[in-house]
Amino acid sequence: MDPHLLRTFISVARCGSFAEAAHELGSTPSAVSRHIATLEADLSAPLLTRQPVTLTPAGARLLEHAGPLLVRLDAARAEVERLAGSGTARLTLGASPLALTPRIAAALEELRGTHPGVRITVRILGRQEVPAALARGALDLGLVDGPAAPADPLPPPAAGALTTAGVAEGPLVVALPAGHPLARRLGLRLGDLADSRWLDAPDTAMPLVRLRALARTGGFRAALTYQGTEVRGLLALVAAGHGLALLPHTAAEGVPGTATVPLIAPRLTHRTELLHGPAVDGPARSLAALVTGDGKRYA
Repeated sequence: MDPHLLRTFISVARCGSFAEAAHELGSTPSAVSRHIATLEADLSAPLLTRQPVTLTPAGARLLEHAGPLLVRLDAARAEVERLAGSGTARLTLGASPLALTPRIAAALEELRGTHPGVRITVRILGRQEVPAALARGALDLGLVDGPAAPADPLPPPAAGALTTAGVAEGPLVVALPAGHPLARRLGLRLGDLADSRWLDAPDTAMPLVRLRALARTGGFRAALTYQGTEVRGLLALVAAGHGLALLPHTAAEGVPGTATVPLIAPRLTHRTELLHGPAVDGPARSLAALVTGDGKRYA
């Protein structure tokens, strides 16, 4: 099965249209149709019905395998290219916005002291993008964050068989406009805020879908959607009264026009975790030991 044909098949299955898949792939509908026909001939099975475009049982089963197969191919290519590189040690770290803290920055500086020739790249990505990029081999290490009960791990990543390790936990606060009626409270309960206006910022603040699950209630309606990774921009929207946001206190403190009130119920922390694949070595292993404090595990 040609990987190029598999990518075309995945695109058609996702788009539900040969024309839309062609646009997504920068190709033509006739070329996409030929690719699907070639793949069907190779497998001796129809994969798609044409009008409308839907998956056959064989196509549905192939789709289950195609994504993980392509991820593993991308990871293999990335790993081989790194090993066959110029000999310069490289490290690519992906992090969700709130996971890149001064402690991580200090660990990177310490790594430069023990590996003076290493070339470090830091990529800020959305929470779901970090494990996906790691599974593809585009990252050596990943850092993700989110709300969790004290000492509980974050929900496992959906992308591939990744190893997780705890890095840090800290308190969460509700960010409000400075003039908000609740701004002078000593603490707030999440369930009491379900009917408030919230900012939907899944890659920057705590995701609203997680708040509903943790509060075990509905509500938490989004007054505005923020599709970005810049925390100061999000807090500017909070200050202007567009909605509330749940953030780690280190990210929300001291911003003009805003107030922060500790979250007291349910008992939640802001948790940061390290992600990596089955093999981690060289500078990546050293950095893993630094950020987790587990020198024995990453000896």
